Amino acid sequence: MTRVVAVALDGRSYEVAIGPGLIAGAGDRLSRLLPRRRTAIVTDETVAALHANALTASLEHAGIAVSLIVLPPGEQTKSWDGLADLSDRLLALNLDRGDAIVALGGGVIGDLAGFAAAIYKRGMDFIQVPTSLLAQVDSSVGGKTAIDTPRGKNLIGAFHQPRAVLADLQVLATLPAREMRCGYAEVIKYGLLGDRAFFDWLEANGPQVVSGEPDALMHAVARSVEMKAEIVAEDEKEAGRRALLNLGHTFGHALEAETGFGDTLKHGEAVGIGMAMAFRFSAALGLCPGQDAVRAERAIAAAGLATHAHTLPGWPYAADRLIRHMAQDKKAEGGRLTFILARAIGDAVVVKDVEVERLRAFLRSDGAG
Repeated sequence: MTRVVAVALDGRSYEVAIGPGLIAGAGDRLSRLLPRRRTAIVTDETVAALHANALTASLEHAGIAVSLIVLPPGEQTKSWDGLADLSDRLLALNLDRGDAIVALGGGVIGDLAGFAAAIYKRGMDFIQVPTSLLAQVDSSVGGKTAIDTPRGKNLIGAFHQPRAVLADLQVLATLPAREMRCGYAEVIKYGLLGDRAFFDWLEANGPQVVSGEPDALMHAVARSVEMKAEIVAEDEKEAGRRALLNLGHTFGHALEAETGFGDTLKHGEAVGIGMAMAFRFSAALGLCPGQDAVRAERAIAAAGLATHAHTLPGWPYAADRLIRHMAQDKKAEGGRLTFILARAIGDAVVVKDVEVERLRAFLRSDGAG
């Protein structure tokens, strides 16, 4: 069974298809969207070995000419050097603006290939074929594309919506358990920020989602995509409500910066810690009941995700260094810190102009130096 969620945007609406076997059927679906029937699949070495042949065969069977670009795996590829390399390889293929890029991979490939599509000859179409749980429920939907810099994560990028998203649930069976846990952090985020009933369901069914039980996985991915599609349709460029999707990210990105944006702390793991910190900070500020902060933390931990930074190498990190990373956050305005905090489970809120002294005191109480 395939479920389809529409992302409704004026003149640029598209569909997110969710279900098993979508890579095998990609040619039939995408041939209707690719008038020139020519594409470049951008992927990484790990994903290429697992899924590139199947996607290539499906596209070619539908009469779509395919070029394959394989990049190194890992967050380091989502960089200035990685963007330059990908752009040069696209130019070498002599692709034009009527062609399309297919991003086959997790969030790194989706973000990088999407940004390359946004700037290549001033913009060309791309299709997302996310192969990680995290990418299926979050980064592949909504048109955020970016690269990292030494100054912070996702600071250079563009809003560039895909033509379609194919979330093939079968490919998730090839993921290591750690990657499933990382994706689950973004799933539970939706319950924590805006759907308490979904959070309640995840409390009961989270282990089945992480283990890949088909019915639980379908419900978790579809509900996450529905929530993101609704928010993106209302606020495409994060002028308001879309900022809520960054619950946990301000804390998490600061921790990622301290660990060098590598495999030491993956993005989903950072978001898990960051969400727990956001709820603890909310409780410390008197915004959120303490029992909700405890409940949120327990639900995150039940999926095997860390909720404190205590185990990270080099901890404790200096509170002032973490604050400097947070000042680079895209939500900061005029040097003032903005956080996504919570009034309760299922009720997140944007809090602007957070007092640095309150933040510093919280970080130190949470174990920072």
